[in-house]
Amino acid sequence: MENWVDRYMTFLSVERGASLHTLEAYSHDLNRHVNFLRSRGRDGWVDVTTDDMLAFLSHLREEGLKARSANRALAALRGFYRFLLREGVREENPLVDIHHGKVWMHLPDTVSRQEMENLLRQPGLDRPEAVRDTAMLEMLYASGLRVSELASLTLGSINWQVGYLVTFGKGGKERVVPVGRVALSVLRRYVEEVRPGLLKGGDTDVLFLNRQGRGLSRQGLWKMVRRYADRAGIRKQVHPHMFRHSFATHLLEGGADLRSVQLMLGHADIATTQIYTHVTREHLKDVHSRFHPRGK
Repeated sequence: MENWVDRYMTFLSVERGASLHTLEAYSHDLNRHVNFLRSRGRDGWVDVTTDDMLAFLSHLREEGLKARSANRALAALRGFYRFLLREGVREENPLVDIHHGKVWMHLPDTVSRQEMENLLRQPGLDRPEAVRDTAMLEMLYASGLRVSELASLTLGSINWQVGYLVTFGKGGKERVVPVGRVALSVLRRYVEEVRPGLLKGGDTDVLFLNRQGRGLSRQGLWKMVRRYADRAGIRKQVHPHMFRHSFATHLLEGGADLRSVQLMLGHADIATTQIYTHVTREHLKDVHSRFHPRGK
């Protein structure tokens, strides 16, 4: 059984370009799955039944696995059994009718549209660094970028005429993401008026620079977001990835289709994007509860 796990790891690494972190996590989850199946007397992947899968998922829950870890394990299993189907090892997927992941689902943290508008106003445009910070916040929200993607943007990443950027996400996969008019406007001001001063005669094409003329660190971006969120009076713990969650959620609330949001986020599997539909449903439930005369 371990042989097929190893082959799947090779497939993820070579054909999907999975990161070392993902490979280690998935390998751990699948080997734990193998050990569990062996404890139930299974010695081949053909023998695994839906009851085995339900028992394993219950086992994870009994072990007190946190939501993120449990959903990661379920994602590893889904991908692995699809791989076994493709390779002809199995004729059916024992997970096809199982939706137990919803038991552990951790809905992504977001901020409301009004909270986001207030947060984006906080840096202002009266100082050079304020222009830079506004540009970064606007880019995070306008394009749904990960922090690492924002930090790695270069001058050549932006297509000013058409209004989009090119970034490289997980696994080094390239994707094209639109940039809104507001974000593009303040970004242009940063590039033309502020960035030359931060560059201090240096030679780098990194887009966003710190006072020393070097690229900003992820820690620096994290602290910046927290500072402006506190200034905006947002009580929840705001982090940079919350901009990405809010980007997707607000798009879906506005009527965007799931496939388009998947492409903009760079998700390989649309199931990853679907979690945001749960967020929008929670939002609707909250609206109904607060405003319908019999909602409470």
